[in-house]
Amino acid sequence: MVEIYVDADACPVREEIYRVAGRLGLVVHLVSNGSRPFRPPGLPNLRMVTVEAGADVADDWIAERITPQDVCVTSDIPLAARCLASGARAVAPNGHSWTADNIGSALAGREVARHLREIGAATGGPAPLGKAERSRFLSALDAAITAAGRERPAIRIAPPQP
Repeated sequence: MVEIYVDADACPVREEIYRVAGRLGLVVHLVSNGSRPFRPPGLPNLRMVTVEAGADVADDWIAERITPQDVCVTSDIPLAARCLASGARAVAPNGHSWTADNIGSALAGREVARHLREIGAATGGPAPLGKAERSRFLSALDAAITAAGRERPAIRIAPPQP
């Protein structure tokens, strides 16, 4: 069964994810370090995961658990790359589907933007999502869920509890 992993702290499409997952009966893991508190609706298919604060802690939690039968929703390009390396699908909130064919150039572009910020150049932030981007996201999420559902089921082994 497909599960959705959400890099949830700054995710602008959580409501859309809740609706899709509810309609399809999918489990959603909302992974957050609590830096931007939010209250998900009390639905039985939503799993709120709060990790410790720190760089990449939420990303690590997702990357350690995601399987080829799952989908990750993230705007974090390195996390998307890690999910793709695990055989999973990754979709950005603006509807961009990360693939093996486009993730390398996205990582390179991210590094260029980081360098430009370091030398003081303004690189701008993400544009707010409008109806077109939300519609594109829903289409991309549906396509990723459909593709992930075709994968052979993975054996899930729970990590040891600390």
